Amino acid sequence: MPVISRVVSMILRAGELAFAGIVAGIVGKYLHDYRSGSDQPLARFIYIEIVAGISLLLGLLWLLPFASGFVHWPVDVFVSAAWFAGFGVLVQWRNSAQGACAGDTFAWDQISLRGTCGRWRATEAFSFLSAIFWLVSALVGVWFIHRERRKAGPAAGT
Repeated sequence: MPVISRVVSMILRAGELAFAGIVAGIVGKYLHDYRSGSDQPLARFIYIEIVAGISLLLGLLWLLPFASGFVHWPVDVFVSAAWFAGFGVLVQWRNSAQGACAGDTFAWDQISLRGTCGRWRATEAFSFLSAIFWLVSALVGVWFIHRERRKAGPAAGT
C-alpha cells in the first residue's frame, strides 16, 4: 500500500476513534446518571453506546500496522450506517423532548458549553462526524481496491 494511503487510513481511523470515544463518554455519563423514567430513551442510548464500543474496537484493531489498509470497506459501510442510524435516533429523541433542547438539529446558537443541551448537541455532532469518517473510509477503500485491480491488469490466461 502506498504511503499516502497508509497516512489517510491512519488519519481516518484516528478520527473515528476520537469521535467514538467522545460519544461513548457523553452517553456513558448519561447512562451512569440514569435513575428513573421510561425505558425508551435508555434503549436508544444503549444502542449508541454499543455502536461507539464497536467503533472503538474496530478502529483500534485496524490502526495496527499489520491490519492497515482499505480491505475492510464493507464493514466501514456497515458501521457508517449504524452511526447514521444513531444520529437519527439522537435527533429524534432530542426533538421529541419538551424543553430547551428541542428545536432544529443544526441550530447552534444560544447553546452553553456546560449545559445539558450543549452535551447533547456535541453527541449529535460527533456521531454525525463519525458516520462521515466511516463512510469516507469506505469510499477511499473502494477507490483503493479499484485502483489496485486496474494496476494489476488482467489475470494470466484470461
